[in-house]
Amino acid sequence: MFFLAPGRRPFLSTLVVACLVSHAASQEPTSFPSQNSVTDYAPSTNVECPDFSIQSQSLIRVFTPENQTLHPDEVSYVSQRASLVLQDAWQSWLGTNESKHGYNLPAFQGNYPKVGMAIPGGGLRAALYGAGCLSGLDARNDSAKAAGTGGLLQVTSYLSGLSGGSWITGSMYFNNWPTMDDMVLGNGGDMEGWLLDINLVSPDGVDLISDNNQAFFGSILWSIMAKAAQGIDTSLTDPWARMISYHFLNQTNRANFFTNDTAHGAGQLWSNIPLIPAYQQFQTPFPIIVADSRPVGSNLTTVLSPDSTVFEITPLELASYDPNLSAGMNLSRAGTHLSNGKAVNGSACVTGFDQAGFIMGSSASLFNVSSSRIPQFDQVFNSDMQQILDFARNTISEFSQSDGAAILYVLSRQLKEVRTRADDVANWPNPFNGIKNTTFQDSDEEWLELIDGASNQENIPYGPLFVRERGLDVIVTIEGSSDDPINNWPNGTGPLFSAKRQSTILRSSHQQFPPIPQDAQSFVDTGVNARATFFGCDPTQSPPEYPLVIYLPNAPPINGDDPVTNTATFTLSYTRKHQEIFLSQVHTNTISGFTPNANIPDPNFGTCLQCAAIDRGRFKVTPNIARSAICKQCFQQYCFDPENPPSRSELPGRKQVFVDPDPQGLGKVDNFFTKNMSALIGGLVGLVVFLGFLIGGLFWWRKRKSARQQAYKRVNDFHEDDAPWQRYSDHPHEETYEMPTHRSSLS
Repeated sequence: MFFLAPGRRPFLSTLVVACLVSHAASQEPTSFPSQNSVTDYAPSTNVECPDFSIQSQSLIRVFTPENQTLHPDEVSYVSQRASLVLQDAWQSWLGTNESKHGYNLPAFQGNYPKVGMAIPGGGLRAALYGAGCLSGLDARNDSAKAAGTGGLLQVTSYLSGLSGGSWITGSMYFNNWPTMDDMVLGNGGDMEGWLLDINLVSPDGVDLISDNNQAFFGSILWSIMAKAAQGIDTSLTDPWARMISYHFLNQTNRANFFTNDTAHGAGQLWSNIPLIPAYQQFQTPFPIIVADSRPVGSNLTTVLSPDSTVFEITPLELASYDPNLSAGMNLSRAGTHLSNGKAVNGSACVTGFDQAGFIMGSSASLFNVSSSRIPQFDQVFNSDMQQILDFARNTISEFSQSDGAAILYVLSRQLKEVRTRADDVANWPNPFNGIKNTTFQDSDEEWLELIDGASNQENIPYGPLFVRERGLDVIVTIEGSSDDPINNWPNGTGPLFSAKRQSTILRSSHQQFPPIPQDAQSFVDTGVNARATFFGCDPTQSPPEYPLVIYLPNAPPINGDDPVTNTATFTLSYTRKHQEIFLSQVHTNTISGFTPNANIPDPNFGTCLQCAAIDRGRFKVTPNIARSAICKQCFQQYCFDPENPPSRSELPGRKQVFVDPDPQGLGKVDNFFTKNMSALIGGLVGLVVFLGFLIGGLFWWRKRKSARQQAYKRVNDFHEDDAPWQRYSDHPHEETYEMPTHRSSLS
């Protein structure tokens, strides 16, 4: 496994527990030398800034929507990857067999399309769906390569992630670009996988004061106290970020989970991604993480308006290509308070603020949408927490009761130990203070309040991939969203909101979205939310006025099996068996495409996916290359035509309701009743019939017996006075034993 930090000496467990039971006044540390410990989560302050008088050393990059610029190191990386890696990757994927897809590759003259991939939010479900889908697009996977779909990942130039999609994105890079199965499930050697059977927020179960849970919470809080001791405000995003790090970064395994034998990802920086071997060898796309910005001081707990600023975080900078800002800041100095591009504190800058876990946590910081408390934890709340959590909707209540309790428990301890400014957001010192003060919403503020990247209802991180200057030709959507409130399937909400925002607010800065169904119900009615679909197949201009979008949604198994992938966003643990079946179902769907009106894979889907990926390359040469006959046939099946839309009726036999493949506890009972409902109903009907016969027989028997007893009574009445028991009725015996007492109360 790849590590960015050297070895360390273990922490004493007593120090870990101490931060849970004492206040900052008596226990707060004053300095934290780097020792690859959990305290490496603390940024370094008072680091000498670059010489701001030298233009090349400026921390801020400003541009306009009409004259966009990219970070020069981004341009260099993408260009070098294209020349050194992508040419061979395209040829390896498409092959030299013209009969396969109908194209003579040399005719493209090396002008291959620029491809980006987007992995949306949705917690662990989105991360698992991303892994399963990417395995079906990865040339290192044998079945994907055989199907013809494996190879698309290798020709990709950009990869964007949001919320749960940011977790898998970070995990791929900080584990040095492993195969998906090794990354999630482990390789039996130096990688143990994501350990998703261990709960994200209460790893030792529902008993929050168990020794292991206390050690875990203590380690989390010790990291946050170290950050706060450097004078940097924290929030609930910080413990959330540390919890994410235990699973998705590279220093945690089963043996050390409840110890401080490693830093559990503390000290691993997003700006250090360029030091990762796979990145240095240009084996990876350029990564981008998306987070939304809540207007400072608004305290909004509702969906953000479309004009709220959207930020992207790359290994190089924190930036926004929204027209209202159009600026970027050197990520390695994030955490530094700037005003008009210069450090407020003279020549003192901050480094180490861009913790990998904090980047992923910022993109998934969803705690501003909240309302009610978990009743049994009312006693831990003070006025600060009530202000944070008492709002119109309750995000934390979406978690299971035990998971929500763990989150609130950690927050309550955090508020007692350190002071925070805005507890329900990710607090970033604002590097754009004084920049674009006529258009940027927070130009006058000292802080940025970053929250979950889907807070404006754009759950798919399309924004960075549609930036005009990046010039992407093909955008692959790894769609693991949960839009349907009943069965947790996507219904097009994300693309619809992105298309609307790009056609209005981002019209001057971003490419337009291709034609898609007009609303969520149309996504469902046409069936494009449940099978592979290509949007934008037939542009009317050259070069095309929009990119081609390959849409790969989470959907029921095509063969009619029970679905296991449509889990709730706030599910915070998965058994090993569930993970394996989850990945298998997604992988199979990804490489299978669909056959209309059937439940079998499309044997030509690999070719059709290649047709979609290469299609924009036809416009890059003069004269334009005609679309091949094979690809025309593929596009008739997979392209969305708004004038002749498809129908969901072409997808028969797809089961919609989630079935737990590995129920635990009471879930086993629920699963038993669900799976055997027909048999149970049949048995119940049989039992009712049997009871009917039995009751009828009893009535007949009682009637017959009653007639016989009447005859007996007439005889017995003559001898009743001589009955022997009558002689003892006046002298009953007292009971001589005592009733036994219960050993424990029944109350």
